[in-house]
Amino acid sequence: MNRMSYERKVGERGQITLPKKMREELGIAGGDKVVIQEESGRIEVEKKDRKEELVEGYRKTKERDRNISEEMLKASGEVLEE
Repeated sequence: MNRMSYERKVGERGQITLPKKMREELGIAGGDKVVIQEESGRIEVEKKDRKEELVEGYRKTKERDRNISEEMLKASGEVLEE
């Protein structure tokens, strides 16, 4: 991949805009998550890995399913008590 370099002004709230060409090259669209890291005085911005997004989705699904299971067990116990 070729090295791209752009100069941008940092807004008062610390925001910068990624150049359109760079977003297109890297497949970054509005709403996508990025990872920002600092290393040796350099700031790196990269698109969040799709695997990380999938893992997070699976974790949320597992948590939701566990909550549903707990609610069902509680409801079953309440019915049996009556």
